Amino acid sequence: MKLNLKRPLAFFDLEATGINVGADRIVEIAILKAFPDGSEEVKTWRVNPEMPIPLQTSLIHGIYDEDIANEPAFKTLAAEIAAFIGESDLAGYNSNKFDIPMLLEEFLRADIDFDMSERKFVDVQNIFHQMEQRTLKAAYKFYCQEDLVNAHAAEADVIATYKVLLGQLEMYKEKEFENKQGEKSIPVVNDVDALHAFTNLHRPVDFAGRMVYNDNGEVCFNFGKHKGKTTEQVFSVEPSYYAWMKQGDFPLYTKKKLDEEWAKFNAKKNENKPARPQNQSATPKAPYQQKPKPVAEKPAQPVNNDMLEQLKMKFGK
Repeated sequence: MKLNLKRPLAFFDLEATGINVGADRIVEIAILKAFPDGSEEVKTWRVNPEMPIPLQTSLIHGIYDEDIANEPAFKTLAAEIAAFIGESDLAGYNSNKFDIPMLLEEFLRADIDFDMSERKFVDVQNIFHQMEQRTLKAAYKFYCQEDLVNAHAAEADVIATYKVLLGQLEMYKEKEFENKQGEKSIPVVNDVDALHAFTNLHRPVDFAGRMVYNDNGEVCFNFGKHKGKTTEQVFSVEPSYYAWMKQGDFPLYTKKKLDEEWAKFNAKKNENKPARPQNQSATPKAPYQQKPKPVAEKPAQPVNNDMLEQLKMKFGK
């Protein structure tokens, strides 16, 4: 089956030093770029994370410190990777929660402005988990009737993810889905816009899930004491919450989206301020009062005999 694409769709997979989006670093990235004409292009980069890879992580993906010691850092590769992705939409396996947030963190550290505003992003895992609820290895076996060899190698995983999506489109092209509200639909269709909608049911703002859109399209916090409240509601009663998040251990992309919400809040607040009358100055002046004239002092008189006599009479001298 050929994907019905309006523009390229870049499937990508990351291997990293760990799963902490804000603290860990990429050690390998593979991208399969599917084009509207049906052609494909695959590129893989090994990356020096500029930090040690924990042994337990290396045992999973098979990449050790010595394997990437002479590889370039991500900041050296960032422009090349961004150019290869170009204007593509993005797809991956668990990409909304891990791969996309981590890639955006690395781009921000490298001062690459990777615009996400017009892109669609398809998380193949979300289709799978909502329809079958299994892992990539099981998904590959289930949809492709093959065993996934060399799992957790970025290129093997990204190719498997691409094939799993093709299998999902074939298997679910007429299958009905019922959501938690009891609404029924046939969501898995050969259209990136529809797949984007189906794999982003929680409508994240920052991909890490700290902020989400509510049913009215408003940005809400999705954690802590303000969970479910809009950013405008929180900033109105507790503006220090913005500073707390900016200083906290949150991903850079979360903070970037937080800045956007803070700017919108302040712009709206300034629009609602009452206009100051043009003929009235900011601080009214006190009414004019004439200063009292200083009293002229009499010039000092020289001491004479009369004055001495008066002093003698006063003090009995």
